[in-house]
Amino acid sequence: MNVKTLNKVFLEVFHVLPKQAFFAPGRINLIGEHTDYNGGHVFPCAITYGTYAVARKREDQLVRLYSKNFPETGVIEFNLNQLDYDQEHVWANYPKGMIRYIMEAGFNIPTGFDCAIEGNIPNGAGLSSSASIELLTGVLVNGLFQLDVPRLDLIKIGKRVENEFIGVNSGIMDQFAVGMGKKDAGILLDCQTLKYEYAPIQLENHKIIIMNTNKRRELADSKYNERRSECEEALEQLQQDLPIEALGQLSEKQFDEHQHVISNETVRKRAKHAVYENIRTLKALDELKAGNLAAFGQLMNQSHISLRDDYEVTGVELDSLVEAAWNQPGVLGARMTGAGFGGCAIAIVENNEVDHFIAHVGAAYLDKIGYAADFYVASIGDGAKEIELDAVK
Repeated sequence: MNVKTLNKVFLEVFHVLPKQAFFAPGRINLIGEHTDYNGGHVFPCAITYGTYAVARKREDQLVRLYSKNFPETGVIEFNLNQLDYDQEHVWANYPKGMIRYIMEAGFNIPTGFDCAIEGNIPNGAGLSSSASIELLTGVLVNGLFQLDVPRLDLIKIGKRVENEFIGVNSGIMDQFAVGMGKKDAGILLDCQTLKYEYAPIQLENHKIIIMNTNKRRELADSKYNERRSECEEALEQLQQDLPIEALGQLSEKQFDEHQHVISNETVRKRAKHAVYENIRTLKALDELKAGNLAAFGQLMNQSHISLRDDYEVTGVELDSLVEAAWNQPGVLGARMTGAGFGGCAIAIVENNEVDHFIAHVGAAYLDKIGYAADFYVASIGDGAKEIELDAVK
């Protein structure tokens, strides 16, 4: 994808050329799944797939948005003094919510703007296209109007849009990864305190392969909320014995010694995943700092097994992809990524085995599931930013 083609789209739609261009990535979570709302650590990174926008300020109060991904919706327009959620504005509610909350935070957006958007994140795959649009809007209004909204504020506003404007009860990881991503680095993020550190991920001889099950999943799925309440139940029972505020505060040893207070076996398994996965995520940081990519891959495998057996959020599609991946040469590790129940898995694969890997995993999946998976070779890239108007990707 390149911005030059988006410039042409802008000219066709708005009959004038854009003035500035912006990009916000998608994200994958390398390890640390369903730990965010349990007060634990996550380990995401930004990827080089993402959402592009070109824009130009207007003289009036109108905001006009066009997405090349949803041409059937045409130009969606609204006024800066009318920023309520509108079901008919579909995808444009994400930018609208960002504009509203940035203005509510005391930043002056004096005029409207025209904007054309195009993303190459597979829709519904769980790679965080919504957070990408949110942070894209944040850097766009920052750039157009020289607002200087601090990056962490944009991240928090993005989460607020997701939770309050759209109504999805998700954590802060997606917006954080999209906003703070850095080339060739993962981000260890403590979801309780928002303390974070970067870890080098040197993949000269390997690629990250994103494997899309093509089974659509909705994050507001009842199973997601069910897991959250199961973890809350486990926490309440553990608090009878331990002075903790979140499952993420426990060591494996503490959990093993006190798990008997959780009366329901299923709930106990959910809590075990939350505790052990958090520890795996901390171990992952140490292994990457030591340059030990193979050990990191093993932790990815263990993560998937725990998500399959203890947390039970994988399903036949994700398990089929990951188990086929484990059987291929040159694979360091593979696991589901995201909320589960469909969506994507990831694998770290040696460069010279990538074509073989995609062919064989794809064939195994098609044979078992009956429809094809899609594969994307990803790199770890930077977070949301302004880019050159004539930039070519």
